[in-house]
Amino acid sequence: MRPGVRDAITLAGAFALDRALGDPARWHPVAGFGALAEGLERRTWRPRRSAGIFHVATLLAGAGILGRLARRNHALSAMLVWATLGARSLERAALQMAELLSSEQLPAARRHAAVLMGRDASQLDAAELSRATIESVAENTADALVGPLLWGALAGPAGASAYRAANTLDAMIGHRSSRYESFGWAAARLDDLMTWPAARLTALLSVLLAPRADADRVEALRVLRRDGARHPSPNAGRAEAAFAGALGVRLGGINRYPGGVERRPTLGNGRQPAIEDIAAAVHLSRLVCRASLLLCILLALARPA
Repeated sequence: MRPGVRDAITLAGAFALDRALGDPARWHPVAGFGALAEGLERRTWRPRRSAGIFHVATLLAGAGILGRLARRNHALSAMLVWATLGARSLERAALQMAELLSSEQLPAARRHAAVLMGRDASQLDAAELSRATIESVAENTADALVGPLLWGALAGPAGASAYRAANTLDAMIGHRSSRYESFGWAAARLDDLMTWPAARLTALLSVLLAPRADADRVEALRVLRRDGARHPSPNAGRAEAAFAGALGVRLGGINRYPGGVERRPTLGNGRQPAIEDIAAAVHLSRLVCRASLLLCILLALARPA
């Protein structure tokens, strides 16, 4: 069987597992990778970029080798790629947030926010929690599904697992702090590079599929072109701008994190997000996920042997 055909079957199987089950409830491989990365960091950390490059290269090599080994078996390949996906769990978390806000359980919604975002939610009201949830859905549509599928189509399970490793390392050490200013540089830059095509594919599909979600395609394209590059992230802003335009809402603003406060640029000219916009964002994300699966299967099938 041609590798491309094998990888197309793997992507379809992994996507089906994610839709049916979501993230593994226990013994999640990504959590295990995170624990391994923490253990290695105790040995590799130095306040230098070279140390961070070695740290990231070592872990990505391990993830890639694991993917190559799993490729010998259809079931193992599908399970490995499934572990890199997180679309179903993202949807569940976002819809649970909407349910908590609709029932006016604001303290519970603030606690639940930790599942979706890294910002301090202790003082957020319903509108700000709705905004943060929509931003998380938009960004993680690219990170948690389109990215793994795209790299799985290009390089098989090894590509999907390496992408998820890079994305996880960015979340762990890619942020700016006194400890990770130099050591985390490689993780942040690599994640930016590997997510670049997925973020733009997510934004493009969001624009094209907006009418299927009763959203505005013209406004989605206009906001994407005008505001997509204003975000401090070279990737998150594209997906968030497309969602903002499509849903007719205004994203961005002041975000409070444990390490300080960030003022994000405004994306879109619409109204302040409302609770019902969360379900609309989830619906658009689901459409993007299905379309990206089809495109990535076709890409894998078209890949030269």
